Amino acid sequence: MTKLQVAIDLLKTEDAIALATKVAPYIDIIELGTPLIKSEGLSAITAMKEAFPDKKVFADFKTADAGALEAEMAFKAGADYITILGSIDDATIIGAVEAAKKYDRAVVVDTIGVQDRVKRAQEVSKLGVEFVELHAGLDEQAKPGYSIDVLIEEASKAGVPVSIAGGVNINSIAKVKASGAVVAVAGGAIYGAEDPAAAAKELKEALS
Repeated sequence: MTKLQVAIDLLKTEDAIALATKVAPYIDIIELGTPLIKSEGLSAITAMKEAFPDKKVFADFKTADAGALEAEMAFKAGADYITILGSIDDATIIGAVEAAKKYDRAVVVDTIGVQDRVKRAQEVSKLGVEFVELHAGLDEQAKPGYSIDVLIEEASKAGVPVSIAGGVNINSIAKVKASGAVVAVAGGAIYGAEDPAAAAKELKEALS
């Protein structure tokens, strides 16, 4: 069954925990967005894991270098997953994977900015990562003509475990599930909703 991940792009730990508290019954993975981690530091990861020990905590580091070191920082703080950029050298990913094995945690490769996401997903999956995030960032989504259908088509072609991030909402969730993605990542569709809990519940029910 496709898991549901909430991407929390807020800037304060208390606001992130307040949102997570509302949506936790319907969420499998809680993602601390890059802006949140840059704003609040590693303490945000620790606070979230302490608040929700039964949930997977996803630290969106988007690491580009020093993979082993940054992965260890994230895992020591309480993260279950860390993201490494797919556009960088394999050595950085390999270093993070080695750290993950030591802590019994996992690495996710983020394909934001990668031109051929399917090819790169297939390449990095051989390095021991948990799954690959087929990701269109907020800036890419804001471009005229953007459609999540591109990511959905890529997921169905990849043949390796992937997540989809970039416009997942109630209108696209059925297609995301049908693509074979192991994780659906929803951000604004949840935290931007009038009732985030109801929005998360609706998405979760669509995946079950």
